[in-house]
Amino acid sequence: MQMNRRLVDLVFAGLVVAVAATAENTIDATRPFAIAVTGIAVVYCRRRWPVPSLILVTVGLMVTIVVQRPSQVLLFLTGLTMYEITLRTTMRRPWLCGLACATLLFAVGMIADPAQWWSLNSLGLYAWIGGGGAVGEAVRNRRAYIAEMTERLRQAEQSREQEARRRVMDERLRIARELHDVVAHHIAVINVQAGAAGHVIKQHPEQAGPVLEVIRQASDNVLREIKSVIGVLREDGEAGTTEPSPGLARVPALLDGLTGFDVVFTQTGSPQQVPAIVDLAAYRIVQEALTNAHRYGDGHATLTISYEEAVVTIEVTNRVQGHGDGSGFGLIGMRERAAAAGGSVTAGPDGGRFRLLATLPITAYALETAP
Repeated sequence: MQMNRRLVDLVFAGLVVAVAATAENTIDATRPFAIAVTGIAVVYCRRRWPVPSLILVTVGLMVTIVVQRPSQVLLFLTGLTMYEITLRTTMRRPWLCGLACATLLFAVGMIADPAQWWSLNSLGLYAWIGGGGAVGEAVRNRRAYIAEMTERLRQAEQSREQEARRRVMDERLRIARELHDVVAHHIAVINVQAGAAGHVIKQHPEQAGPVLEVIRQASDNVLREIKSVIGVLREDGEAGTTEPSPGLARVPALLDGLTGFDVVFTQTGSPQQVPAIVDLAAYRIVQEALTNAHRYGDGHATLTISYEEAVVTIEVTNRVQGHGDGSGFGLIGMRERAAAAGGSVTAGPDGGRFRLLATLPITAYALETAP
């Protein structure tokens, strides 16, 4: 694109010099030289400074009109600069510049040579300058139309991708619900058979074998169902891992991995053994909260983890510099994780800072009775 512009400027500059050397030729070489220099300056400055270029070429053309020898080169450049003004400036009414330019030139011509300028041919001045502006307006509208269509196509493609992802997520949620129903059924069978096994072992030990076999088969079915469905729910290209799920014990390692972000970490109370679902939810909430604090904050945050008798509390505060308002998808995900573990998450501005508070139960009974 830059090379094409340079080539066009070179062609225009050569045309200006050629016409100035022929049509503007006089005994004195001062006139064609001055017109050529003015024309070359306008050619190379019209894109960056279109309005000053129009002023320069208008003044030069006025001088040639006063001496009763209007320059054809400068007249051509008035239309060219008017084209650039309409195309490249943000004026709401660029045609006013063209009207003012043509009227000023016509007025000077009427003063310098009324007999020559008082004719219909003089109106061609308006047509030429206005035509340059009209062409610039047409090109600008076409570029705006192409840009708008390109943006619409991009948004349409993005919408299709989002719709496809949404449908995939809906299908995965449906599969997850079906998995829940199947696993719940098998677990209920295991629970009933385990109770029966305890009774049979006490009363008739020789009959315990079939009951334990039912428990084993039900357990195998549960593991098989979970393995198959988890394989479907896993993202494309996501490799399986044998590492244990992260928990609160790995929070210090998480903080050590942060770069360019200062976190003041405080832990109160004695760490306790918490259910796996709470441990994982707490770690993910800390991870997401610190990510948001890093993204929207000023590079500093405080993290407090408090172990109490029945709950663990996570608090993250930071000063807000971005546009986070507490309504993003990250916060929705944290609330869902907390709700799945029987807890809750509250977040929002608090005295010039953004504060996130998560409360999670650490007893199995609290999880069983959570809605």
